[in-house]
Amino acid sequence: MLNFSREKYLKVTGGAIELREEIERVVDKIYEKGFKNLFLIGSGGAVATFYPFEYIVNSTSTIPAYAEIAAEFVLQNHKQLSEESLVILSSLSGTTEETVAAAKYCKERGATTIGITGEYNKPLADIVDFPLVNFAENDFASDSNQLVLFHLIFRLMHKNGDFPEYERFATQLEILPEKLIEAKERFEPKAEAFAIVYKDEPYHMVVGSGTTWGRAYSYAMCVLEEMQWIKTKSIHAAEFFHGTLELVEENTSMILLKGEDETRPLMNRVERFAEQYTKKLTVLDTKDYALEGISLEFRKYLSPIVTSTLLQRLSVHLEDKRNHSLEIRRYYRTVAY
Repeated sequence: MLNFSREKYLKVTGGAIELREEIERVVDKIYEKGFKNLFLIGSGGAVATFYPFEYIVNSTSTIPAYAEIAAEFVLQNHKQLSEESLVILSSLSGTTEETVAAAKYCKERGATTIGITGEYNKPLADIVDFPLVNFAENDFASDSNQLVLFHLIFRLMHKNGDFPEYERFATQLEILPEKLIEAKERFEPKAEAFAIVYKDEPYHMVVGSGTTWGRAYSYAMCVLEEMQWIKTKSIHAAEFFHGTLELVEENTSMILLKGEDETRPLMNRVERFAEQYTKKLTVLDTKDYALEGISLEFRKYLSPIVTSTLLQRLSVHLEDKRNHSLEIRRYYRTVAY
């Protein structure tokens, strides 16, 4: 595969899986203390990674869960935040200004805090009660964070009596990195073909729902816009027919991210519409990838990580065919704002 290191990928994802025992100790300690609700706080791609888990908790568990954008959260005076709240924050660098400020804000209000990050001795890891650290770089950070969150969120739900299959689920996560590589390999020709056809495309619509909505949001904003400077609109499938559909023409590029949760009918409806009105339709469907060894009942939870691992290949080929590095920025962390 183009610009892909199997060894590096397995090291990063393996590091996340190796945190299982530490995560379980943290969760068990938190349950001894008790908490009444859960906040998932981050900025940009980090908060987008939380959106599927907010959906999963709210559709699986009785724990009240709130995914919040860090910069807004510290100004909002959220009335559900208290010393009885559990707050999970995420920043790969551990230095994201808005997320660090949110961590301080939550600590000042007595909440219990967990930080998911890539480095010790950085502000986020130093501030939170429980840092969960696995080194990763931008290319595989999303998969690393999601693997940490699968253990963390599902252990929380298990302890709450909502997910009795945790042990079997966590055991199957051990083989998931290899299965994700197989998915990447199968998707590789499609990723290259997409990049060849769409390398000069000026505008995309990216549509998701349920557990893939966060991926639609982050891929539009954090990759196509931030890393490739392509104008992109992310749309939730449930809202597509309340405005955005009017912009669809036969030459409008639409990228649909189809998962396997309860909201799949919403994506099917958008797909049926797109097939009629545009000639530029791309569908990434997690059902197309076998994930041998993963139980059918768990697949709906894994849709976001399967989607993100495929989108990584799309990004690499766009970078190559457009001759536009995924690392270059005009403004982000480059100028004062």
